[in-house]
Amino acid sequence: MTEVSERSDDRASPPQTAKFAERRAELATATLQTLAELGYARTSLREIAQNSPFSHGVLHYYFSDKVDLITQAVRQYEEVCVTRYDELVAAATAADGLEHDFAAAMAATLSSDAPMHRLWYDLRNQSLFEPSFRADVIDIDARREAMIWRVVSRYGELAGTDPVLPPAAAYAVLDGLFQQALLRHLAGDAEAARALRDAAVEALRLLVPRG
Repeated sequence: MTEVSERSDDRASPPQTAKFAERRAELATATLQTLAELGYARTSLREIAQNSPFSHGVLHYYFSDKVDLITQAVRQYEEVCVTRYDELVAAATAADGLEHDFAAAMAATLSSDAPMHRLWYDLRNQSLFEPSFRADVIDIDARREAMIWRVVSRYGELAGTDPVLPPAAAYAVLDGLFQQALLRHLAGDAEAARALRDAAVEALRLLVPRG
């Protein structure tokens, strides 16, 4: 009865209303864990509904298909992720301290948020075949690149040295290390986070040589 009333109320207003957008955001957040567990290939709105408190009808009302829901969910998660290291950058007063804190933060999020990172990489890979969310993936990836560059460029300022690679290449190096570590972590490698921490330190030192 609650779902029927809720849907009737929402249908009385155009989809462009703030209420509609807020409800989409709420549903996307609530189903994010299910999406992360199932992945793109095994996900449908019906399967998500079966693993969440929401009916298939409610999800289908607010989202046209699984691509719509997955994109919304990942975008919301990335809104937080793309500023993950900004506090470290702002607080850093020495290159050694920043490299330690950044590497530790990478290792920590690998351990604590592995399913969400897996969902992001799944979506990015699927965008090679699915053009409907390719623009969103490109936008998110650009914001992640900018996040990493803020770390690398600040590290260079503190070290008194310019980075030897441009932003896109620096991002590719650190993101590649993270994705490899994520695969090992998901495969049960207990040393994956520690190895990522060490590799991140070495990568920063190669990206910004200090002589």
